[in-house]
Amino acid sequence: MVKQRVLCVSALLIAASVLSADASQQLPGDPKAKGRDITAESIRRDAGFGDTRSEMTMSLMSDGAEVSRRTLRMSVLEEANEQLGDKSVIFFETPKDVQGTVLLTHTKILTPDDQWIYIPAISRVKRIASANKSGPFLGSEFAYEDLTAQELGKYDYVWLRDEACPAPDAARKCSVIQRRPLYENSGYKRQVSWIDNTDYQFRKIEFYNQEDRLLKTLTLSGYQLHEGRYWRPHQLLMVNHQTGRSTKLDVTELKLRTGLTQTDFTEQAMERLR
Repeated sequence: MVKQRVLCVSALLIAASVLSADASQQLPGDPKAKGRDITAESIRRDAGFGDTRSEMTMSLMSDGAEVSRRTLRMSVLEEANEQLGDKSVIFFETPKDVQGTVLLTHTKILTPDDQWIYIPAISRVKRIASANKSGPFLGSEFAYEDLTAQELGKYDYVWLRDEACPAPDAARKCSVIQRRPLYENSGYKRQVSWIDNTDYQFRKIEFYNQEDRLLKTLTLSGYQLHEGRYWRPHQLLMVNHQTGRSTKLDVTELKLRTGLTQTDFTEQAMERLR
């Protein structure tokens, strides 16, 4: 399945294509093809992980000061069907105001992603309308659309330039690639990504709103290698430049190939979790 698990949380959420391992070192040629090829190489290197379970903390911050901390679990199932995307479940453990909240996501390509949320206060599962997926998720700086697997076919791409990666990885070289959503109801006009030319991992993503103003920046750091192949960021920081608020995700535990199946990613499974 050609897909990109970035992001953020989606980075936790990123097959095969015939590419050389040095895609970023090609002659510029067609910037659109180069941008897509580099992104696809990042995805290719991540294919085959099967499923993951992770535990993490979510810190909500204002002007750099923490105002709230949450603990949560995330499960992700890699989807083999090329017409579909990965599936994920997020379950909040603490504090009490979000305890028991569950978000289920079935990612698609260009058709609207399917998302459902269970809210304990109303004791029911609600389907999230595609028009609402650009809104903030439980008061964090992550939008609902940030929490889906970012499929390669959801965007068009343009390679912009090569330059030093953002700090703290300035010793590395990154390819800077712009992508524009092709799916409806995105809150973003475009995104600009920094992908390192060594391991093909995302180091930073800038999100521009529909007025083409810089809205948010996601920084991915603390990468760790799992099973000798799969790189995963263990810290993600999303900064909202228009409000001064930010959300930090710290991964405290991550396991691959835990035996998850399709039945763990249904509305009925949400009932069991809560």
